[in-house]
Amino acid sequence: MNEDHRAVLPYGAWPSAITADVITAGSVGLGGVTVDGPDVYWIESRAHEGGRSLLVRLTPDGAVSDVTPPPFNVRSRVHEYGGRCHAVQGGTVYFSHFADDRLYRQESAQAPEPITPELQVRYADLELDPARGCLVAVREDHREAQQEARNELVALALGGPNAEGGVVLASGADFYAVPRLSPDGSQLAWVEWNHPNMPWDETRLMLGQVAADGSLLDVRQVAGGPGESAQEPRWSPGGVLHFVSDRSGWWNLYRLNPEPEALYPLDAEFSGPQWQFGSSTYVFLADEQLICAYHQGGRTQLASLDRGGSGWQLTALDTPFTAASDLRVQGQQVVLKAGAPDRAPCIVRLSADGDSEILRESSTFPLPPDEVSVPEAIAFPTEGGKTAHAFFYPPRNAGVRGPQGEQPPLLVMSHGGPTGATEAVLDPSVQFWTSRGIGVLDVNYGGSTGFGREYRQRLNGEWGVVDVQDCVNAARFVAGRGDADPQRLAITGGSAGGYTTLCALTFSEVFAAGASHYGVSDAEALAQDTHKFESRYMDSMIGPYPQEKACYQARSPIHFTERLKRPVVFFQGLDDKVVLPDQARKMFEAVRSRGLITALVEFAGEGHGFRRAENVKRALEGELEFYGQVFGFTPADITPGLEIMNLPG
Repeated sequence: MNEDHRAVLPYGAWPSAITADVITAGSVGLGGVTVDGPDVYWIESRAHEGGRSLLVRLTPDGAVSDVTPPPFNVRSRVHEYGGRCHAVQGGTVYFSHFADDRLYRQESAQAPEPITPELQVRYADLELDPARGCLVAVREDHREAQQEARNELVALALGGPNAEGGVVLASGADFYAVPRLSPDGSQLAWVEWNHPNMPWDETRLMLGQVAADGSLLDVRQVAGGPGESAQEPRWSPGGVLHFVSDRSGWWNLYRLNPEPEALYPLDAEFSGPQWQFGSSTYVFLADEQLICAYHQGGRTQLASLDRGGSGWQLTALDTPFTAASDLRVQGQQVVLKAGAPDRAPCIVRLSADGDSEILRESSTFPLPPDEVSVPEAIAFPTEGGKTAHAFFYPPRNAGVRGPQGEQPPLLVMSHGGPTGATEAVLDPSVQFWTSRGIGVLDVNYGGSTGFGREYRQRLNGEWGVVDVQDCVNAARFVAGRGDADPQRLAITGGSAGGYTTLCALTFSEVFAAGASHYGVSDAEALAQDTHKFESRYMDSMIGPYPQEKACYQARSPIHFTERLKRPVVFFQGLDDKVVLPDQARKMFEAVRSRGLITALVEFAGEGHGFRRAENVKRALEGELEFYGQVFGFTPADITPGLEIMNLPG
């Protein structure tokens, strides 16, 4: 029998090399993959540069260089979540600067020059139209301060000055996205939708002929409509329009031929919720040869989709990746963002047979295999005889183990959205917990994406109910099989996940503590004061407001603080335009006045999510310190400093 010579320490008190400093210094956010001939570009979000996002270029000789210089921050505020706010052609870069919302043009190593004036407008989803010397973009116009922002498709001259902020091509719908030109530039496809729908509820796929002056003629709807989410229009090299639709109950691939034709019907998702612009889950190697990513059974699979004599055939590619997005074609290869349970997100170049080359890794901190907690995909029973899904990460540390006969604390994570999903990808911030002796349970509650439209719609009218039930039942399931201490269950989440956290702590008694990161405490206040994109989101999640005012109040933890008996800590950005800081402050004051253990940490200069290294560190360490006080362990490798109210003694 092999003896376990590891040191014995209380769960939660294990020392770990995966510190908050290491995470912030050795990690970058990756996205925005773009291909320009032989060069590959991507966006890096760097916490150690104050959260700045910049464009990076890789050339064929292997040289990696920063393209956009400080202080330029390549981000967009459209929909508040932004996305795809840059375009590149022939080494010339066009991008949106977050500080002033203007578009800039940067030639080679020269300084960026603005091509739009200082107006209260924002741009995203840039599409180059070189034949006409312009960019097609989504514009969000905030010039009429007393009215809701106006969204339109516009054309902008590549050289400026675009005095009026662009020439309007399409208007009248509440929202626009994904303008995509056909290869010959003669047609433009895009997606539009109206309140109260979100893009995963109902959209229209539109198609117009492009006149010589760039204006649109003969505009018509070719897909979408009631009960259908059509998205990701893309043209084959031969000029056939393809798109993704969930008309079957699953987001599958279609082409216009001349009516929508399913390429390969499958109970799987070939796309995801369009929270940000620029999603790309399939690309063309030839007219009838695609590389695509689809989600099925809790993981994402890369595959080749080809048309042969017997029809379309889907062939899985043998890669180590279980998450894939941002696919872009480069000759007969594909560049994408990918990840796996034992690999943090990275930029990858993939051949048609699945061979891969890592171009850039999001984490430069090497994690030995025996230190990595690999998730277990679990399906667990929940309310109404249904099944829900989660990933369980057990505590793991090569040098330490917990006391004999003791079970570890469990941190249940509730993802944001709520229309979103969590994936089994190596995340240093998850390993931060598991390496310290705390299990993590990342829940894809009913309403999450990746499991079909029916699963996604479980949350319709039930936000604050189904998500809470699923998080509660997930925790009970894991504790019930002996993998967690039922007396030391905590819940955490950001944004909508913060709302689920507060509801779970208020309306159930399963969790002993929790942390709300920029979470909703007052659903009614959110319905009354948030940004345009989500201003009618809760019509489907709870009900139309103010008709369902009583339901909004019944689902708001702020009105039931007398039922909350558990410690809770709040983390909030003061520049948050999605969930206003007042939500956290009012809940904190209500909890503090009742004598419960609590703390509030506010971050100046941060919005909906934390980007700066010092704030990411403070939030991670502060949450661990808070649980240490509640569960009775002393965390290692952190600097105490959280001002906790109402501690006993």
